[in-house]
Amino acid sequence: MELEEMKASWNAFDKRLAAQEIVNLRVVKEMVAQKTRTAFDGVVGHNLYSFVVTLLMMAVVFPYVYMNTPIATRSFIIIEGVMLIGLAIVVCKLCLLAKIDLGGKKANELSGIVLRYKKICHNETSWSVFAVALALVAFYISELGFNDAAGYVLSARIWLVAGLTLLTFGLAFIIGLWQHRRHAQQMAEIERGLEELKEFEN
Repeated sequence: MELEEMKASWNAFDKRLAAQEIVNLRVVKEMVAQKTRTAFDGVVGHNLYSFVVTLLMMAVVFPYVYMNTPIATRSFIIIEGVMLIGLAIVVCKLCLLAKIDLGGKKANELSGIVLRYKKICHNETSWSVFAVALALVAFYISELGFNDAAGYVLSARIWLVAGLTLLTFGLAFIIGLWQHRRHAQQMAEIERGLEELKEFEN
């Protein structure tokens, strides 16, 4: 009789232990998912910030500079065109991020989307450095070489144009560098989280 009671007690203990292990696994999985979700929200926020800043630059800052300084129309179009392409890339990234559903898709599917997103980011970084440098060169050639109507002769106006342009791109570079580092940390966190979530699915 005592042996039967011991077996029953041991079986009950095994069941409680198994149930506790399942609960612990669920808690750990939820913690990993929450950490990954927080990093993902940060990446979305980074892209929304880039979208808003670029849109403000296109719609407010450069039109204001154009209307209040003797910048040629072609120079304005060069800068606006580069920012428009940059804005389109940010929109593409946001559309891709909208497909990420941490609660409804498997980790392998999510990893595929993240990989596509990283490729866009890599291409964007290479393109943006080249495009910004080319746009600045084209802008100054347009202004200093062909904008006769402005009468540039190392006057206060030329320093205004150069100063505002360099200040804008300087601030954009500093903010962009900080955002890039933060974005890289968040992407690494997302990738680690997805790798850990894969283990729970296996």
